[in-house]
Amino acid sequence: MKIYDYGGKKNICGDRIRQARALRRISQSELAARMQVEGITIERDSISRIEIGTRFVTDYELKIFAKVLNVNIMWLISDDKETP
Repeated sequence: MKIYDYGGKKNICGDRIRQARALRRISQSELAARMQVEGITIERDSISRIEIGTRFVTDYELKIFAKVLNVNIMWLISDDKETP
């Protein structure tokens, strides 16, 4: 049996991405643009779906999210209560 959801979501980093983005006062559109500058083709709608947990996040996307948001990749996938 394949598992595609974890806790009802398709990713575990969406909440952290939203938190880091909001802390830096970056819009979803701006985050998508910054990701595109780094070579990741992603639209604002995809950022929204990642943040609400309805879209998978690939490992290479996760790496660039960490770089663009200036956070540790481990923080993006952890569930402790630290801020970035």
